Amino acid sequence: MIPNPFMSSDGEQQPPKLPEYKVYRSRRGLFRGFRKPDLSDIGKGRGPQLPKLPRRSRSGNERQRGERALGKTVLKWVGLAALAWIFLSFLAFAISAQLQAFKLSGEAKSTLHGNPLLLPQAQTILVLGTDARPPDTQEPGAAPSEECFDQQARGDAPHDDCSVGEFRADTLMLIRAGGGAFRKLSIPRDVYAEIPGQSPEKINAAFAFGGAAAQIEAVEDFLDIEVDHVAIVNFTGFEDLIDAVGGVVVDVPQKICADIAGGAGGGQGGFTLRLGKGENTLDGEEALIYSRIRKPSECPGPGRSAYTLGYEDLDRAKAQQAVISGIKGRLTDPLRAPYNFIQGPIIGWNAPKAFVSDMGFLTMPQLILAAGIGGDSQADVLCKGENAGCDFSGPVGSIEVPESERRRAVKELLGE
Repeated sequence: MIPNPFMSSDGEQQPPKLPEYKVYRSRRGLFRGFRKPDLSDIGKGRGPQLPKLPRRSRSGNERQRGERALGKTVLKWVGLAALAWIFLSFLAFAISAQLQAFKLSGEAKSTLHGNPLLLPQAQTILVLGTDARPPDTQEPGAAPSEECFDQQARGDAPHDDCSVGEFRADTLMLIRAGGGAFRKLSIPRDVYAEIPGQSPEKINAAFAFGGAAAQIEAVEDFLDIEVDHVAIVNFTGFEDLIDAVGGVVVDVPQKICADIAGGAGGGQGGFTLRLGKGENTLDGEEALIYSRIRKPSECPGPGRSAYTLGYEDLDRAKAQQAVISGIKGRLTDPLRAPYNFIQGPIIGWNAPKAFVSDMGFLTMPQLILAAGIGGDSQADVLCKGENAGCDFSGPVGSIEVPESERRRAVKELLGE
């Protein structure tokens, strides 16, 4: 049986003993008796307000953590804005490239052998420049109408009221791009070749008779090579692109003065260009004039120039390659990365407009990447050496190129 703690020894129940408590009395304040209790908060749903404690100042570590968090947030938004700007630049490039691809002649597209995947697999691109001029210019050789000018820009064969055999290709260049390669071969426009549907002629006459399709076939037959893609230079877009990248730098071997179509003051809508020896920065219009110079003019004042040194016929192919290399140099120069980033959407929109090409939004960006990966090697030129065996006194002032020189040039282009 469990004993009951509240039972006495004689069996009587006793009340429990209370525990002992110590009582403490607070010390009265000096003015406590004069204060009245604050009863203003009674009935308002809340008790008396406690006095506010002074705010604790943050330590140095806490401030640093806050600053780091703010810095990360700012960097994150700046990075997102930069990515959005880059995406906008590529989007402008892709849309512009596809619009240009829609313009190319259907006949020219049907003669090509390429595929869209240019970057992993090297392919051959024919670059064409025509000597057609817009009808609103006063320069000799201007197209008789806007329709005729558009035909040539698209690579169509002449039809309707447009003169057949009038506007020839002004530039012929093959580019081997992709698979880590980026090689160039310039074809002199005066080489003697078979023209589809015509008698043998200067090779650039193929464009005047059958447009880009005939020119592609003429180059393929002449060099026994397949052309995968084609790009027709648009002079207006060419100028806009050069202006968008801030001009191009070309190295001029000798002082050059040139008056094209009577010069700027000739009243025929011509152009005048004056370049000193060495590096010159050219805007779009100046670069286009430089790439078109055939015969230099006499420079005013003393000093040697291309004219006085007897350069009666300048190498236009080298000048054109220098301009193309100048554009590539502007786009790939690390020091110009901030400028190119700021101008990104403008450059992206104008770059494809320099060409009418079958390479649309998928292939054209690969060409740009292939150019950056492949480097900027010196372009090869048919008949560039004395041992090439070319005859510069061929029919109608043409250049006859032996089979051996053609094979050599093709092997170098293909990297064999």
